[in-house]
Amino acid sequence: MPRNRFQRQIWCLFEYPETSVYARMMAVFSITIILTSIISFCMETLPHYREKYELSNGTEGGGFSGKMTDNPFFIIETLCIIWFTIELTSRFIAAPLKVAFWKDALNIIDLVAILPYFITLIVDAVNPGANGLSLAILRVLRLIRVFRIFKLSRHSQGLQVLGQTFRGSLKELGMLAFFLIIGVILFASAAYFAEMEGHVPGEGYESIPSSFWWAIITMTTVGYGDVSPSTSYGKLIGSLCGVAGVLTIALPVPVIVSNFNYYYHRETDSTINEEIGSEYGHAKTQPHDDIELREIAANPNKSY
Repeated sequence: MPRNRFQRQIWCLFEYPETSVYARMMAVFSITIILTSIISFCMETLPHYREKYELSNGTEGGGFSGKMTDNPFFIIETLCIIWFTIELTSRFIAAPLKVAFWKDALNIIDLVAILPYFITLIVDAVNPGANGLSLAILRVLRLIRVFRIFKLSRHSQGLQVLGQTFRGSLKELGMLAFFLIIGVILFASAAYFAEMEGHVPGEGYESIPSSFWWAIITMTTVGYGDVSPSTSYGKLIGSLCGVAGVLTIALPVPVIVSNFNYYYHRETDSTINEEIGSEYGHAKTQPHDDIELREIAANPNKSY
């Protein structure tokens, strides 16, 4: 926690919604701004609004040329960016450790959420026509805006637990990806040679790389049906591919679920400790005090 009283108040206001009513109000307001930004991002892609506010201004790539003040989506985006910038700047100024502040993944997400707006303005100012490379850059920056939804993880315990689970299961996820790659290569190659004689151009078996799509969709049990084998050997290979995909995906799942349960219960116990510690004047509680604290909460009149 910051040593300066004013910085500590600002830090608690943005980082710990449970510390005061104002902090909870700030969290609710921040969530509302995030949702407004996401809804605006989705709504502006509707054909009616896209033709009215983008194509008519020559900004098909997502720039802000033309009469920007006449575009309600640009106004909403600007207001949201102003709040995101104020929030990130205030938290950085109040942060007790500046270097550690940028090592937090949530802070990196906050930075990524606002950078595309300013970069888009710069690119659009340098090249108002938004042609060629500039148009491609604007489209990529526009796509990055969708990652703003991850800002909700700051206010959602469930999303934080999910992120911790993925980070703690990187070894299992890497193993899963490795098994899938091996299976995709094997079954795509087998399907290509099984279908090459009776192959009809455009069915997806023109080459082994083009058969990767069929193998991935089959192993993950999605089965779009846009590509399917027609020969007997191809159908046999497809059946084996589906069974192998189920087994491959099922193997590391119990470990990932176990990690999720571990992080979920750890987060829940931490929350209970904070609530009990706050109620009984404990500044900090340790994991081995969980049982004692639960007994205190259940029997507040009992002497210990």
